[in-house]
Amino acid sequence: MLAVAVSRDDSASVHIGERLRDIADWTDHTDGSRPDADGGGTVYRTDSVELREFDALHLELDGVADAFGHADGADGRTEPALLVFASRHAGETGPLLTAHHTGNVGPAEYGGEPGAFARACPNAHRRVLAALREHAPEGYEVGMEATHHGPTDVGVPSMFVEVGSDDPQWDDPDAAGAVARAILALADTDPDAPDENGTRRHLVGFGGGHYAPRFERIVTETDWAVGHVAPDWGLDAMGDPERNRDVVRRAFEASAADYAVVEGDRPELKRVVDELGYRAVSETWVRETTGVALDLVAVVEERLGSVDDGVRFGERASEYGSDANGGGGDLAVVALPDDLLAEAQGIDGEAARAAVERATVAFETSESGTRAGGRALVAADCDGAALVDDLAAVLEAKYETVERADGAVVARESAFDPERARTLGVPDGPKLGRLAEGEPVTVDGDEIDPAVVRVEREHRFPVDDSAG
Repeated sequence: MLAVAVSRDDSASVHIGERLRDIADWTDHTDGSRPDADGGGTVYRTDSVELREFDALHLELDGVADAFGHADGADGRTEPALLVFASRHAGETGPLLTAHHTGNVGPAEYGGEPGAFARACPNAHRRVLAALREHAPEGYEVGMEATHHGPTDVGVPSMFVEVGSDDPQWDDPDAAGAVARAILALADTDPDAPDENGTRRHLVGFGGGHYAPRFERIVTETDWAVGHVAPDWGLDAMGDPERNRDVVRRAFEASAADYAVVEGDRPELKRVVDELGYRAVSETWVRETTGVALDLVAVVEERLGSVDDGVRFGERASEYGSDANGGGGDLAVVALPDDLLAEAQGIDGEAARAAVERATVAFETSESGTRAGGRALVAADCDGAALVDDLAAVLEAKYETVERADGAVVARESAFDPERARTLGVPDGPKLGRLAEGEPVTVDGDEIDPAVVRVEREHRFPVDDSAG
């Protein structure tokens, strides 16, 4: 069940609540077990959503999940799976729809406990941002914020979904309606991403600004979700990571995360993350592992090396599900045909890279991931000859003939020989250039045919079909 908390002390929250009741089909119930000011009285329900109103501001509603799920006149209770605070956002940010988790990286100036975090809902947060973008009225930006303010003890995974940033927007029925629709889109959304053998595609964010553009990119452009985000100002308030290891640990636990992206130069924080048993990864790592089973990522990094060190995934990575086919037992590490590959990449880098990606599960790269080369992880049924053929086809754009012979790709070309031209009296300069371009030239009254100053050259690129 999705729980929605509306604060009567927040005009934007009241408007969102009104729009929620207009949009969906609700039934009215009465909860006499609690004061009206504390979520009792009239309760609104659909099959999967329950809405309650409170007098206090949201950041003061510790343990608020306990108010939800009580049936009329009965002792039974359906605990909500997710709770959303329909709220206002205040700031100098203009028209803005936003969502964020709650907690305090440092002191608790606005509710909650210091160094504590409410249980985040990374998957639902990712979904609500997409829904806000879908429904946002013209002129409204959509963004995510770093973790800030209370409550830190909610009882179930939760987040704030907000209209900002001043009175005109708080009173805007279109903005309230957009937030209402985005909240209702969460009715059947799990708070967390699916479990992948004991971990999830959840990240903790450390560093950056309050409006977290890096983490918003990750949520928008990858299949990873972000839980708590501790911005620069929060980390400064927290202080030394070593002395605040428990705060760092709580951020991971409250995000159901094993990975973090750390923005900026924070070696001490990364060391603490590692010592706590979590892993700091780059945005590149997050992007490259999108769409790849995390079990397979582990197998690839164990056998080839880290994605952050240049390992990349091929198209065949998509064939492996969450169990990575029994831990990658049907995968083999092979050497790529580096000489042939280097020549092909020099002719058409995109075509050569595509050939490697088609043939492999993963492969090594150099030059910041731009050039394939070295080793690859391939499936047992990998057709090494197909990769060689694809690379040989790239060579045909440069060479006159390309063929397979005696464990090699043999490429032949007819090339201009400037030394032969000079022996025929052709001086350096325009005539030498025209001759190199295939034009006849006249020297001392004699015409020199371009064919007589060309030589046949053969290039051999060793290959092992069984290794690709």
